[in-house]
Amino acid sequence: MSVSLEEYFRTTFEDKLLVKLPEREDEHLTPATRLLEKRREMTEVEQALNAQKEEFQMKMESIQQRREELERKEFTLKESLLKFDKFLKDNDAKKNRAVKKANTERDSKLQRMREIEALSVESKKLQQFLEHQKVKLTKHMVFQKYMDKVLEKADEFSENKDAIMRYDTLVTTHQHLLDRETDNQDKLERERANLMKFMEEKNNDIMNFNNQLANLQMQLEQAQSSAVKWESVWTHIKNTAARQTLLLGRIKMATHNLFMLINKQMKTKAEPSESTEQQLQKIQIYIRDLTEIIQETGRQSDTK
Repeated sequence: MSVSLEEYFRTTFEDKLLVKLPEREDEHLTPATRLLEKRREMTEVEQALNAQKEEFQMKMESIQQRREELERKEFTLKESLLKFDKFLKDNDAKKNRAVKKANTERDSKLQRMREIEALSVESKKLQQFLEHQKVKLTKHMVFQKYMDKVLEKADEFSENKDAIMRYDTLVTTHQHLLDRETDNQDKLERERANLMKFMEEKNNDIMNFNNQLANLQMQLEQAQSSAVKWESVWTHIKNTAARQTLLLGRIKMATHNLFMLINKQMKTKAEPSESTEQQLQKIQIYIRDLTEIIQETGRQSDTK
């Protein structure tokens, strides 16, 4: 506030209070006169300053009053706004409740109208059913008269319900028999299907057995053909083995005779445990030695 006052006084009194006095001849004024003049000037300045202070103070009081008035108006306005906002909210809530209630009542009314329409349709159907039953009852009165006549002539039944019960029993028995017949037919069909399936399976088994029998017959024929072939081969082998055995015996006999002849020639005694191979080896050695001797003798003869 002090800074504001200083600014105010400086701007306000700068032009109003500092009034320049007309230039005077200082040399014509005495010091006392100049002092009085200065005091007069100071008095005038103080008076003007006091007047400005009072004016400023009045203006500040007026401004303060206006500020307080504005604050009161602002507070009142805020309260009014809050009340108005609350009023709007309450009004919106009431409006929403009223709309919701109206929608609920409209839905309820529509539901009741649908129920009334459904009940009307059901009532019409019941009325039609009642009329139909009345017509049906009128038609069935013939049977009632017929039952009355039957009761008059039949001693077995005393009331209509006895005949009806008898009829229901016969219908139940007939239905039971029909059910049994249906079950028997179903069982027969199942057994027939099982029999067909069994016969089909057995026919397939017979066909498989026939195929296996044909394959076995073919294998038997092939085995018999092979047996004949191998018997001829075996006979040939036996004959060949006999010839080879005979030839081998002859070879062994010739080898043995030749071996004995060489031993006799060499005047050595043969070992009875020597085999044919050993005899052939000795024969080969004797022939080789004999050949060398003959060749040596031939060379000596050529030299002479």
